Amino acid sequence: MQQKAILVGIWNKANISYEQAVEYLNELSFLAETAGILSVYKIIHSLHTINPATFVGSGKLQEIKAKIEELNANLVIFDDDLSPTQFRNIEKILGVKILDRSGIILHIFAEHAQTAQAKLQVELASLQYTLPRLTRLWTHHSRERGGIGLKGAGEQEIETDRRLIRNRIAKLKEELCKIQQQAQTRRKNREMFVKVALVGYTNVGKSSIMNLIAKANVLAENKLFATLDTTTRKVVLEYTPFLLSDTVGFIRKLPHNLIESFKSTLAEVNEADILVHIVDISNAHYMEHIKVVKNTLLEIDALDKPTLLVFNKIDLLEPSDLEDLKKSWMCSQLGPSVFISVYQKINIDEFKNKLIELVREQYRYKYPELNDLYLPVANSDGL
Repeated sequence: MQQKAILVGIWNKANISYEQAVEYLNELSFLAETAGILSVYKIIHSLHTINPATFVGSGKLQEIKAKIEELNANLVIFDDDLSPTQFRNIEKILGVKILDRSGIILHIFAEHAQTAQAKLQVELASLQYTLPRLTRLWTHHSRERGGIGLKGAGEQEIETDRRLIRNRIAKLKEELCKIQQQAQTRRKNREMFVKVALVGYTNVGKSSIMNLIAKANVLAENKLFATLDTTTRKVVLEYTPFLLSDTVGFIRKLPHNLIESFKSTLAEVNEADILVHIVDISNAHYMEHIKVVKNTLLEIDALDKPTLLVFNKIDLLEPSDLEDLKKSWMCSQLGPSVFISVYQKINIDEFKNKLIELVREQYRYKYPELNDLYLPVANSDGL
């Protein structure tokens, strides 16, 4: 039976506009859809102070409870992270399963993980998320039953669970460390090639660009986090070879545990010589998406790299709006950029030419001894 969810977002006038709050909740709805959950109702609650016990006030919880009964919902998803106390209290009041933003993102990652590395990374992040949220499932055992100075069976069970989780976390970190060392060895064998990494907000078209440029067969769907595993292909454009990597998409409020767990995957971004930052220009909040990506790159120490900004999905804009965006962007920003549509194959040659130019610059800088091999030379007529 499909789960039916009520989505709850908060709006603080001092921090975000109401339009942004709506966009955030729409994104949460897309996350729910990706997870196979049907969103039946959305609530945006104007809130100045978070309730430490129940996140929102008792009145709002009663309103949500009424909607649960009216719409026969069996799940409530909050667009912010909840504390263990808030989870317990809200679930007790509403009587249905509760998820927060990190929880649903972790669920999607678990569903989409394909390789052994991705599965280990997701399991690690999930255990780190679960550890502080262990509930007292054994409340029928009182602490008092353990006697003075002793703990009851319930608390002993919880402590056993915690110890098992901590041991599993340590083991997962060891396994991921070995995988990372193997990946570093593989990357050393590719050191003589310029490396390019595709980065961007989730669902902006990175995998579609990977398939177009590298003639790869990477899964490209209209879903969030369709791609988790880094795919690397050798590409040759205009006699110039380079390595192109597709990476996991970023998203606002990406759980810190996921960023930490996926750092070995994101090592492709760290070690790249060039970043190709893909942006969905048709999204009204594309500037905020750019900021999210830059902040994530900063967190993994990968922001200071030559970057080509690629504005994708221009076919979804009115021509006049596109021209205005081009003018405003070109006047206000530094660095190379290009406006394309992968779907309609618009300006793809321009994109390729700008990418080739950046790749050749990197060869001149990093591997001058290979210039005669990888860079175009004049023919016998000097042309």
